Amino acid sequence: MNKLQLTDAVAQKAGMTKKDAAEAVNAVLEVIAETLAAGGDIKITGFGGFEVKSRAARTGRNPKTGEVVQIPASKYVAFSAGSTLKDKVNG
Repeated sequence: MNKLQLTDAVAQKAGMTKKDAAEAVNAVLEVIAETLAAGGDIKITGFGGFEVKSRAARTGRNPKTGEVVQIPASKYVAFSAGSTLKDKVNG
């Protein structure tokens, strides 16, 4: 499902216009991104949680040339599914 399909599904499920649903979906995604960028976590009961984790700098290898390269430290977003979501997915 892509963003447009998600917007259409939200509009249908909530009984709202596609324009209002698009604004709502965009607002939710923007708030999630801003919160994570500021270093915060997001916990949605029954659905799951998003948090920012860190990867340490490490040494890697270019698979094409075999050359050793330094990979800098970075941050990434991790999602953990909640029990209600897990139960729904597992049927």
